[in-house]
Amino acid sequence: MEEYKNLAGDSGVVRYEIGVDFIRVQFSNNTIYLYTYTSAGRNNIERMKKLAQDGKGLNTFINKNVRKAYARRES
Repeated sequence: MEEYKNLAGDSGVVRYEIGVDFIRVQFSNNTIYLYTYTSAGRNNIERMKKLAQDGKGLNTFINKNVRKAYARRES
């Protein structure tokens, strides 16, 4: 997983992994969630990928748009 840049300095996201049709997100409590096209929608996943790479806004987007739309909790 790649380290999240956290440019705003207050994110709960610490790492992420991008795949063709998914994004895995690790939060500061070490919990990892898998979000997929199927669970959260293609547009949301693509937006999350961009925010992850930009290093800003991913936690806020998740909380506002896809909080419970994960495919599975991995840890």
